[in-house]
Amino acid sequence: MRRKFFLFLFLLGLVAPATAEVSIGIGLPNISIGINLQSYPHLVPVPGHPVYYAPQLRSNYFFYDGMYWIYQDDRWYASDWYNGPWGIVAPEVVPVYVLRVPVRYYRRPPAHFRGWQADAPPHWNQHWGKEWEKRRQGWDRSDRGSAPPPAPLPVYQRRYDGNQYPDIRQQEELRARHYAYRPQDPMLREYDDSRRARYAPPPQKSGKNGQRPPDSRHSQAGPQGKGHDDDRK
Repeated sequence: MRRKFFLFLFLLGLVAPATAEVSIGIGLPNISIGINLQSYPHLVPVPGHPVYYAPQLRSNYFFYDGMYWIYQDDRWYASDWYNGPWGIVAPEVVPVYVLRVPVRYYRRPPAHFRGWQADAPPHWNQHWGKEWEKRRQGWDRSDRGSAPPPAPLPVYQRRYDGNQYPDIRQQEELRARHYAYRPQDPMLREYDDSRRARYAPPPQKSGKNGQRPPDSRHSQAGPQGKGHDDDRK
């Protein structure tokens, strides 16, 4: 599991190769994949699955376990925010509940999906080969009774569109403030822990008499400071 986790982090741009002299993409994903959403998308549950999809987009766009997932140009990408930036995810570590989404919910299916049953998952085992299938045994054996409930949507992100869309560090600060959900998938939970640790605020220096100075973030008025308690789910 730990080996898969670090593979996942590397492909998301969170871990640089050990031989690299300069860290590459440390932090959250940093890839632009040509999708530019001006506002938060309308997300609808995939019936019988703990996954959402975006019926109004011309993209294979999903939400699962607190993260957004896109399948484009035969690659999977993931992000914590609805418009990226995105990180590449290896086929070997894409969550099984994302892989099990039926073909009909891919709004821009690639050519190799043609002829596949609309109410069944894509034939990933045929597409990615025997080695992938060996590593992902049981990915297509869906037991809906054991599926986790869908994660709450991070609807606080609706406030940040167009020119107000935050950069990576602002994204993490806002997420920590407004979205208390923790992933259920063990690998995604470990990724979440790593991300939180990476962007944790530095320890505050003590003021006079050993007292910490007040946190200015909570004393300033702004769009993110209004009603944020209602978004904690």
